[in-house]
Amino acid sequence: MKITSKLTKSLQSYEGQKAFWGFIFVSPWLLGFVFFFLVPLLTSLRYSFSKVEASSSGIQTSFVGLSNYMEAILVNPNFNRQLIESILDIVIDVPLILIFSLFVAVILNQQFLGRSVARSIFFLPVILASGVIINLEAESLVQAINQQQATSGGLSNALGSFELARIMLGAGVNPIIVEYLTGSVGRIYEIVRLSGVQILIFLAGIQTISPSVYEAAKMEGATGYEAFWKITLPMVSPLILVNLVYTIIDSFARSPVTDLILETGFDAFNFGLSSAMAWVYFISIMLILGVSSYIISKKVFYQE
Repeated sequence: MKITSKLTKSLQSYEGQKAFWGFIFVSPWLLGFVFFFLVPLLTSLRYSFSKVEASSSGIQTSFVGLSNYMEAILVNPNFNRQLIESILDIVIDVPLILIFSLFVAVILNQQFLGRSVARSIFFLPVILASGVIINLEAESLVQAINQQQATSGGLSNALGSFELARIMLGAGVNPIIVEYLTGSVGRIYEIVRLSGVQILIFLAGIQTISPSVYEAAKMEGATGYEAFWKITLPMVSPLILVNLVYTIIDSFARSPVTDLILETGFDAFNFGLSSAMAWVYFISIMLILGVSSYIISKKVFYQE
């Protein structure tokens, strides 16, 4: 009876209700993980420490310790290179995607003629990023890039980046920042294509901010620049964390490392090495997510 009364009191409190409904919303994923993903996850962990062989009697495993991990990290010529390239791409792309998507969401939240059409255009990358369309799109893009590089387009882009770098260096901008920004010019298409969902999330968050807050700030003499930094950015900061997690996971899911893992397991039939690669990849994702989420969560503003 005492336990039941304590549970009832905790559910009646505001924090208890939030915890209860949070568990309700998470429960479908939790049930799916337990019944569909937990056993394969543990099996892959066991395979990563084993030599896996298929025979007429079934799958035979023999414990080999860390040899699969050593081969993946120290011997395989492609895994380390693709993993490092994927991490570097995330370091470069994720901040650009977050900044670009927030900037576009702020613009699309303004009142102007053709706003619905503009929103649809920025959501098109989400549709184009699915299934067969993305393959056709990638082939067309490669052909267009090759054609452009065969002509003067590649040279003009290089000259444009050089001129931009010269201007920023002349203005006293740090060379590391200059190199980062000029290197991002060639990633414009990729950034726009991967920003559709983030734009929608930011736009939904901005629309939840009461217009009276902006009206009060305007009456106090705040400029649009000040309203953004003092109102918009703090209010959507929880969504920055959400988009950060989504963008990192989405970038890892698109990485060529996943193709290498699948090829190692299902083409070369080396399931032990494939499982070891998958676990190294998984741990790398968790470390990057943990560090970045911890840093961003320190700056998140939650309105009570």
